Amino acid sequence: GNKIAFLRTDETDVPVFTLNRLDEADGIHGRLEVTPYPKPGDPNPKVKMGIADLSNSSVAWVKTDYNIDQYIAWPFWTPDSKKLAVQVLNRDQNDLKIILAEPSTGDYKQIYEETSKSWVEFFEDIYVTKNSSGFIIRSYKNGWNNLYYYGWDGKLISQLTDLNFRVNKIDRVDEGKKSIYFSATGTEPTDSHEFRVGLDGKNLTQITKGDGTHKVSISPDGTYLIDTWNSVRNPGSIITYTGNGKKLSEIYRFENPGSDSRSLFLKIKTSDGLFDMPAIITFPVGFDSVKKYPVVFTIYGGPDSKNVINKWQGNNPSWYARNGIITFTVDHRGSGQFGKKGLEYIYRNLGKWEILDYEDAVNWLRTKPYVDPGKIGITGSSYGGYMTCLAMTKGAGYWTHGFAGSSVTDWRLYDDVYTERYMDTPKDNPDGYKEGSTLTFAGNYKGKLYLVHGDMDDNVHFQNSIYLISKLEDEGKIFQFMLYPGGRHGWRGLKSIHSTNEAHNFWLK
Repeated sequence: GNKIAFLRTDETDVPVFTLNRLDEADGIHGRLEVTPYPKPGDPNPKVKMGIADLSNSSVAWVKTDYNIDQYIAWPFWTPDSKKLAVQVLNRDQNDLKIILAEPSTGDYKQIYEETSKSWVEFFEDIYVTKNSSGFIIRSYKNGWNNLYYYGWDGKLISQLTDLNFRVNKIDRVDEGKKSIYFSATGTEPTDSHEFRVGLDGKNLTQITKGDGTHKVSISPDGTYLIDTWNSVRNPGSIITYTGNGKKLSEIYRFENPGSDSRSLFLKIKTSDGLFDMPAIITFPVGFDSVKKYPVVFTIYGGPDSKNVINKWQGNNPSWYARNGIITFTVDHRGSGQFGKKGLEYIYRNLGKWEILDYEDAVNWLRTKPYVDPGKIGITGSSYGGYMTCLAMTKGAGYWTHGFAGSSVTDWRLYDDVYTERYMDTPKDNPDGYKEGSTLTFAGNYKGKLYLVHGDMDDNVHFQNSIYLISKLEDEGKIFQFMLYPGGRHGWRGLKSIHSTNEAHNFWLK
């Protein structure tokens, strides 16, 4: 508690973005909101890490090169407070270093480095051992998120896991018993299970059993675990285990009162035969297999952002199910379901493989006698809005209707940290930016698209929708648009009710 590490940013060279506030609360003349916002290829803030000593009010600066365009973040202390570890990521986001700095001088040495041909992300959940032996990271470097135990000298103490599936998070490190509890998918990527392994990487044990999503609570001394689980097929139960993974008893089973709609978990093979995409289809109330029903894709679709999870879908039918609409969710190859192997496809290609894989899912739906091929919709917000707009332009002819919220429409318009991670800069990857833009394919648009956006969105700027609206107008296309004054990246209150009602009326019509 005697020192404080802090990040200094200098935004002098960063271009600003101006939002025009025209809400009634801002007066009849309105006012401008000006914020530094680097877009792909723009100058970033200059950054450096400072360490303040409270005993003498001095500040030491970690001696990273202030003139290099790089990211510095997620610092963590050694338990004795004698050193500060800092993560440094290059502008291309493919070379991450951890450096260990002296708080009094700012001198440092490098203790870790990870590189990738695509991208590397900051470690946001590093565990620092209390016995000062080192730290545990969760890294993608072997193709899946696995756990690695390093000493402060930078040497690997042990690779805790070497799994061909994803470790989701560390739940408990028992340094006394030299073991670690963690959540991972298991061999089925839509599941979630609890595991235990020694800090030497030996005696790996899967504690929870059965398909589905398992969430555990571990007793303070690690003697017992409580597993609350469920799956698409089963509302689940609560089970107790010993800390070593022995099942003790089922203490509660959730009732399944039955629902007038049902959900089905399935897999769809991509047309190139490389991936089995997980999907969940939910049928409407009173479903009759001899009738034809409209379908709405409900998606987000961003990189490493799974939509399909093997969990209970609830006992109460959704609005869609109550109104005769099938809902459908599917995960493409870059969703994280398939590790780095799948993610590598979307590097420098945002939008390409997502749409191709989603089109394969549409083709699968068209083979079902209960699906109306003339009524296949798609909806989402933010990245899901981007997917919706791209589906209605680049994927025109597969989807007939789309409701898109707060959409990215061209990756030149979004922030550089996120965009360059996957796309590099527009200068380095002009074809990728062109092929990933909804503007490129606006002339292909057909069907019925409804766009909604808040005019004060400081994340995905309203500029994104303006660009697409202008392009669609120039192409003579018919679409709908609703503006939400004062709305940021989403909105609440009465405007949220209005937006929901507009969406429902759109689908009903």
